[in-house]
Amino acid sequence: MGRMSLSFERTQSVAVIGGGPGGYEAALAAAQLGAEVTVVERAGIGGSAVITDVVPSKTLIATADAAVAIRGAGDLGVQLFAKSDSGKPLKPEIAINLTAVNKRLLSLARQQSDDMRASLAEAGVRIISGHGRLEGENAVVVSTGPGGTDFDRIEADTLLVSTGASPRELPTAKPDGERILTWTQLYDMKELPTHLIVVGSGVTGAEFAGAYMNLGAKVTLVSSRDQVLPGEDTDAAAVLEKVFKRGGMTLLSKSRADKVERAGDGVVVTLSDGRTVEGSHCLMAVGSIPNTAGIGLEQAGVQMTESGHIQVNRVARTSVPNIYAAGDCTTFVPLASVASMQGRTAVFHALGDVVIPLERRRITSNIFTAPEIATIGWQEKDIAEGLINGVVHKLPLASNPRAKMMGIKDGFVKLIARQGSGTVIGGVIVGPRASELIYPIAIAVERRLTVDQVSRVFAVYPSLSGSITDAARAMHVVDHTVYGG
Repeated sequence: MGRMSLSFERTQSVAVIGGGPGGYEAALAAAQLGAEVTVVERAGIGGSAVITDVVPSKTLIATADAAVAIRGAGDLGVQLFAKSDSGKPLKPEIAINLTAVNKRLLSLARQQSDDMRASLAEAGVRIISGHGRLEGENAVVVSTGPGGTDFDRIEADTLLVSTGASPRELPTAKPDGERILTWTQLYDMKELPTHLIVVGSGVTGAEFAGAYMNLGAKVTLVSSRDQVLPGEDTDAAAVLEKVFKRGGMTLLSKSRADKVERAGDGVVVTLSDGRTVEGSHCLMAVGSIPNTAGIGLEQAGVQMTESGHIQVNRVARTSVPNIYAAGDCTTFVPLASVASMQGRTAVFHALGDVVIPLERRRITSNIFTAPEIATIGWQEKDIAEGLINGVVHKLPLASNPRAKMMGIKDGFVKLIARQGSGTVIGGVIVGPRASELIYPIAIAVERRLTVDQVSRVFAVYPSLSGSITDAARAMHVVDHTVYGG
């Protein structure tokens, strides 16, 4: 049954700057509630998440996963052979046509953007192509670009800023779009890099390093920290490092890149200790900066951090009552799913619908490496640091019967429950499609289920999700109140 339109004394108006996941969902929700909605977008509906970031990168990773599956099929007894003219079997090599791969992923991204634009148009949302900036608290001015000609002005009761973020660029490692690249510039490459140096071992660096390794490129990962994915579950990071090294990747930990320079047909990365690394291409994955400069936020009185992020509360409201913000430009978690939820929450709050404030501990995130790493809620380090009283149970995926059948050797399921009550408060899954497998744990965290309640759910045998119920069973709370069944 569709959501009922709220009855306003007069039609409420909403103006959105930025058509990424946050702006898109906000516009749809506002239109659904009967408001008059305008979206201003400079690049295309879907924003960087769809056009240059999440959609193309995860499509590239899916291609790399397919290559790994083919290469590993021999372990399962599946063998690929071609016949020569004399009838003798020849073992074919896997070749990656990067031009075709990039053409497909950019096409998918554009298709997704077009579908989103059509959804907005169908909902009655007005879409304006251009650069938007705030003019006070109740208007958005649209121009042809920064410092360009103004050509439209939209007055609205509620304003939502969802301008996203851009790759951080270092003055000593300026991207040129040819050899020194940001993650938005990778898709112009016509062939696989002979040696890709990735600077930065956070989520973006780890994902691309793994993907290009699995596509067949030589990869060196330069990390300023002592492990890849600093801040993530240490067991998960250890599994990924093992897989990376086994795949032939060179990991340079505790190595800070001081500068990156072009050298003929390649690049030279100079480390802070004086060492140099030579390669064909360099990907700079050193974080991102919010797209908040020069769009009238300060003049409107919107409070921001020193880094330029917009301060928002749990309903995505800024310091100005009728101005909201969503996505990577805010102080909240930089995930597309979070931006979408912030956009919806902002509109529900502004237009008087039911609102559930966002909680960081209930946000599911996934790192699309191979294996994937999915996380929800409180983590083991939180228990170690005394932030919460909890118990942890970790189950290797290799012991799961379905994993054995599929030839899966790496990964685990880790459940985290509150001491005493056994309420599920967090979890980590490392394995293929961890992004799908984390969902039941996310439901358990959201609905405050106990390990005993989770263990009584029937999992298919054999299945990877069976490891979740196995872990829950192992955490059985003795003398715990039994809920009816």
